[in-house]
Amino acid sequence: MEATKQQKWLYLVVLALIWGSSFVLIKKGLVGLTPFQLGAARIIFAAIFLLLIGFRTLPSIPSYKWKYIAITAITGTFIPVFLFSIAQTQISSSVSSILNSLTPLNTLGFGVLAFGLSTTRNQLIGVVVGLFGSGLLILNGAANHPEQNYWYAVLVLIASMCYALNVNLIKRYLSELSPLAISAGNFALMLIPAVLILFFADFFVVIESVEVQQSVLFVMVLGVVGTGIANLIFFRLIQMSSAVFASSVTYLIPVVAFFWGLLDNEMLTPIQFLGALIILAGVYLSGRK
Repeated sequence: MEATKQQKWLYLVVLALIWGSSFVLIKKGLVGLTPFQLGAARIIFAAIFLLLIGFRTLPSIPSYKWKYIAITAITGTFIPVFLFSIAQTQISSSVSSILNSLTPLNTLGFGVLAFGLSTTRNQLIGVVVGLFGSGLLILNGAANHPEQNYWYAVLVLIASMCYALNVNLIKRYLSELSPLAISAGNFALMLIPAVLILFFADFFVVIESVEVQQSVLFVMVLGVVGTGIANLIFFRLIQMSSAVFASSVTYLIPVVAFFWGLLDNEMLTPIQFLGALIILAGVYLSGRK
């Protein structure tokens, strides 16, 4: 039992390091790629990696489970990768990662509303506090960065809702499948749509550009490590813990992303720092038993 507990925390920290670094990789990828090119390429690289190592697990997925594999593919990866890419054309990687930390609150909300989980007063207070913090973060960012369109922050909030729904679905319907089978199934379904998007986004017209090639290298790391390997770890973490604990990795992601942002000349205002702390306080309250 103690070993399992230590393993949970190890997985949590490794995920935070991987996903916390993903936001700066998205930023670097957007230098030479459009959001749709980046999102599609990210899915393709992850799909190639996961199918190479997990193709043999696909027959282990019962036929009646494929509808849940499809839904989790859409909510857990397909929609969010494009939303984050589009959002980061207007808001910083640090702000994007902080708003993503609302995922545990959304996980709790979906768990209560759609999956019959009970809730406490502290958890409800946590939701309100987290929403207040996110509003403060967005409004102050919009006031101090008039050149950026902070309405795009809504896309990150929608992505966090998709992640929250995905976590609950996996915990409820796919817990008996191996993480590799879930991941390989997800990306087997997304591969062809991603290739079509990449083709119609004129990726193969601009690939000869050196700037595009450099961005593709960042997206390759993002796809294989930030999506492929991270999904395997995340699905395992969901299975061995609770949905809210697994989604609480988003406590730590902003810390990693913030330090990457500092190295890349991003800085939050004091009010945005306060908003970030309020969000994390709300997430902490919602995660308490």
